[in-house]
Order: sequence, then structure tokens, then C-alpha cells
Amino acid sequence: MLTPTAELVVPRRGVGAFNVISVEHAEAIVTGAEAAGQPVILQISQNAVIFHHNRLAPIAAAAREVARASSVPVALHLDHVEDLALVEQAPEHGFGSVMYDGSKLDFAANVAATRKAVEFCHAHGLWLESELGEVGGKDGAHAPGVRTDPAEAVAFVRDTGVDALAVAVGSSHAMTSRDAALDLELIGRLREAVPVPLVLHGSSGVPDDELTAAVRAGMTKINIGTALNIAFTGAVRDYLDENRKAVDPRKYVAPGRDAMAATVEHFLRVLAA
Repeated sequence: MLTPTAELVVPRRGVGAFNVISVEHAEAIVTGAEAAGQPVILQISQNAVIFHHNRLAPIAAAAREVARASSVPVALHLDHVEDLALVEQAPEHGFGSVMYDGSKLDFAANVAATRKAVEFCHAHGLWLESELGEVGGKDGAHAPGVRTDPAEAVAFVRDTGVDALAVAVGSSHAMTSRDAALDLELIGRLREAVPVPLVLHGSSGVPDDELTAAVRAGMTKINIGTALNIAFTGAVRDYLDENRKAVDPRKYVAPGRDAMAATVEHFLRVLAA
């Protein structure tokens, strides 16, 4: 069932948000969510739109229909959007939320651009997430030791009117190992200071116990992408290694999709623990 993002992202409860690159990603994410009996967010990034020849409509339509057929609540989220023109396409394609990413801008410019995105989204009934400074691993910025300052976070939320805030607390995008150490004390201080749900980006690199602790400390929306691609690629590679003459993509994509579904189920059970 297609559900507004605002109904899933609520304080004191963790919800998994998984990156969609292909229709198989969307199918796997929903299959894993149904197996875990948990709600889930399908998120399509601007980079994924670029991959699909800069066309949002086809992949959004596929994700939307997969969500509608689900037996658990599924929200549709447009992620890491730097182009306001793409933000403006969100309502017509069934998205319940957008993450506007002005993190490459200085504070004042980020506030101004994010406020424009907020005004558009709120006028169209959409929920908006944003980010104060880059989370580690994005375009080489944000040194591993950098953390979100609670006072700046409060000012940013106040001045923009965002509905959720992605914060830097020790995770990093595109990690292929699960050894990130989160600053749980900082998460607690941010949770007390910031009046909107907190978002953890780069969660693929965070160990299970750290994710559980992060939710208990105050993180709400947990973004996961690389872990699905690791599972998918590993399963496809194993199949092709064992079946050197295989040419039908259904034969090797299916185990990749199954591996992603199992990964989603695992993460959702961790977040619900």
C-alpha cells in the first residue's frame, strides 16, 4: 500500500529507507519488508534518475506500482536532489517526500535554497528532508571526524522549516565494510535539540548493534543503499561463476533480487529490535 512518508517517519521509531536503482530493487525491498512485517521507504536518488537517461517517470512509475501492490505500508521518497526542477516533478509521480541536498552550499545559501524547496513541497502536500553540510563520502567532502553541531542544526531547521534533518554522526556513504562507529552521545543531544526526525545516511557501513543503539538514541529514518548492491552483485557474480554459458538475465538477476530481499529483511528486523 502506498503510504505518505510522514506517516512512517515518526519520532522514537526506526524506519528503513532503501535506494531503488532498478525495478528489481523495488521488488526486493518490498519483498523483504513483507517478510519482516515492517513498513519501508523506497527512495530514488537524483543519481538514479540520471542513470535512467534523466527520466524520472519510468522508474518512479515502477516503484509506485510495486508499492501499491504491497501488503505493508510503503512510502516513495525522492532522494539527494540538488536540482529544484526535479523537486517540482515529485508531486505528479506519487512521491510523498523529497530530500533536497544543498550540502555543497555554504550555510546561508543552503538555508535559502532549502527554504524554496520546503515552500514548494509543503504547498503540494509533500514532506521535505534536508542536510546541514555533507555526510562523509559524498564527493570527497566531510572528513570522517566531522560531526553536526546541535546549535547549527537547530538554526537550520528553524530557518528552513524542514520536516526532517540528515545529520553527520559517524556514518559515511558508500561503505563496503560495516565498521562505522556512531557518536551515540551526539545523537542523543541532537534528538533533544532538534524538533524534527533525524535521518542517518550511509547506514550500510554501520554494524547491527550500532543501528539498534542509534534508533534507541533518537535516529528515525535509516538510509541503506550500498548493502543492497553488495548483496545483488555477489549473488549475480556467484551465479555467473557457476554458469559460464548463461545468457538469460532472468537467470542471474533473480538470485540477485532474492539476495537484496534477504538483506532488506535483515536490516528491518534489526531496526525493529
